[in-house]
Amino acid sequence: MSVRELVVLGTASQVPTRQRNHNGYVLLWDGEGILFDPGEGTQRQMLHTSVAAHDLTRICLTHFHGDHTLGLPGVIQHMSLDGVPHEVTAHYPASGQTYFARLRHATPFHDTVALRQAPVTGPGVIAGGADEPEVPFTLEARELSHRIDAFGYRLTEPDTRRMLPEKLAERGISGPDVGLLQLRGELRGVRLEEVSEPRAGQRFAFVMDTRLCEGVYELAQGCDMLVIESTFLHADAELAEVSGHLTAYQAGRVAAGAGVRHLVLTHFSQRYQDTSLFAAEARAAGFEGTLTAAEDLTRVPVPKRR
Repeated sequence: MSVRELVVLGTASQVPTRQRNHNGYVLLWDGEGILFDPGEGTQRQMLHTSVAAHDLTRICLTHFHGDHTLGLPGVIQHMSLDGVPHEVTAHYPASGQTYFARLRHATPFHDTVALRQAPVTGPGVIAGGADEPEVPFTLEARELSHRIDAFGYRLTEPDTRRMLPEKLAERGISGPDVGLLQLRGELRGVRLEEVSEPRAGQRFAFVMDTRLCEGVYELAQGCDMLVIESTFLHADAELAEVSGHLTAYQAGRVAAGAGVRHLVLTHFSQRYQDTSLFAAEARAAGFEGTLTAAEDLTRVPVPKRR
């Protein structure tokens, strides 16, 4: 059975607290394991979940501030120690190549992991699509507005069609002929559209440190799940703007306007203890879908298909 869920490893911004580890998120998507923004302590947090180093196939860094990257050396060394046999692709802002190189080899170790570097130079498709048909989704990057170069990520599954057994039976299509019909689009005068219905692909987006900007809206549009920073409550909106962050109210408005189905708030400032206040602000902003104020070590399933 395919698994599609978000494993939350840490939810703190800038400074960890007694309840919150630094950032770290793993999206399990069928056979892929995408690690986003591994902050300090990520590999230890993984030990408290069922996510192993062998599960990781991609690493996506939004930017190079320490609370989003200082766990990277430990994760890479862990993968080498465990003998991960497959290639792991790393995406990160190209302007931070020097920082990536330093983190990649922060200390001496027996380096065996096949880590492919795929720096992000600008907005657009960075994996999948026509150039990589073997990747079962399209991964895109969009520019964000922070104090240093930052990108958000969006995963899109291709739209397909769901076959309707009763319609197939009515037209005498069965067995291997079903596959032929899907391949050709028509078989013995029966068109694919007559015996199937559209099946929208799922969409996931990951948005970290940023002010409101065009990239935030583009990433969020039509998502089944949006993981988004909400560092501050709206009473501190001016501080959020100056420091390059979002409030929970802003995140809620973005999600409501974009038609997001499940909103996951995270990256909470250490000045706040009660995360229910973040959820309340997102609701006050008009978001009516499923809402999670993330907690460390929780698992959040991607919503079932519409």
